[in-house]
Amino acid sequence: MATGLQEKSPRRQRRIRPFTVLLAAVSRVAPILKPRLQKSLIKAGYQLVSARNRGGDSTFMNYGYAPPDHPRFDIRLPEGGEIYRNSAQLYYHVASAVDLGGKDVLEVGSGRGGGSAFIKRQFLPRSVTGVDFASKAVSFCNGHYHIDGLSFMKGDAENLPCTAQSFDVVINVESSHCYPSFPRFLKQVRVVLRPRGYLLFADLRRQQDAILLRDQFREAGFQVLEEERITADVVHALELDDARSLSLIRQSIPPLLRNVSREFLGVKGSRVHEDLRTGALEYLRFVLRKEDR
Repeated sequence: MATGLQEKSPRRQRRIRPFTVLLAAVSRVAPILKPRLQKSLIKAGYQLVSARNRGGDSTFMNYGYAPPDHPRFDIRLPEGGEIYRNSAQLYYHVASAVDLGGKDVLEVGSGRGGGSAFIKRQFLPRSVTGVDFASKAVSFCNGHYHIDGLSFMKGDAENLPCTAQSFDVVINVESSHCYPSFPRFLKQVRVVLRPRGYLLFADLRRQQDAILLRDQFREAGFQVLEEERITADVVHALELDDARSLSLIRQSIPPLLRNVSREFLGVKGSRVHEDLRTGALEYLRFVLRKEDR
């Protein structure tokens, strides 16, 4: 999820916004220390979300996908899973680009596991392994899901705890914008992918950074097979889910952190929602194949 994209509050409000204050502090640190501190801050945020949602009330942590002209897909949702439809549809749109049947799949940045579980049920790969750097999220997933061939472990996207050439497909949804070194992540993906394996990718970027993605993928040794801007479809999903997101904030987040949480979830009126709506932020999907070198 996105973090920290928030306008300054008027001086008269005098509100304490811990994540915003910490992000500002990170920006002033010497460059050699910034990535480490950025990662620690983001990790703390995700740990908080997982700690505040001990039950199964929030198993997806993405903005969703709902094309205005075709907002509903024929997908397999578990009992009670209709509230996650748009988030599941983002995974469907990303993961359906290649045949996952009988494959070994790795999701990097698996969060609370809804995406990995959906992929296992919907596409019937041989195995799905979710990796996330928030230990509370991993603990939640291992206690919540009981599906043959689905497992979760703690790990860093820039130092994956996986054997070389052990996966046919790597999936990365709405996570990479948090990584201090995106090229390092791509290098790790190449290591764990088998020859001609696929990276299925979706995430948001500032407009000026979006044009760099294609070059970063190619420099890392990936062939770009598909590229799609899905910003409008993500904005529509956010707006459809706005009431649910606000309810989650009221029920699960302490008052001191609710303004930050509105940015985190991209509710209407947040800077994230506005930037996506106006195109200052773009949401992109790629299908990539590992090239032989």
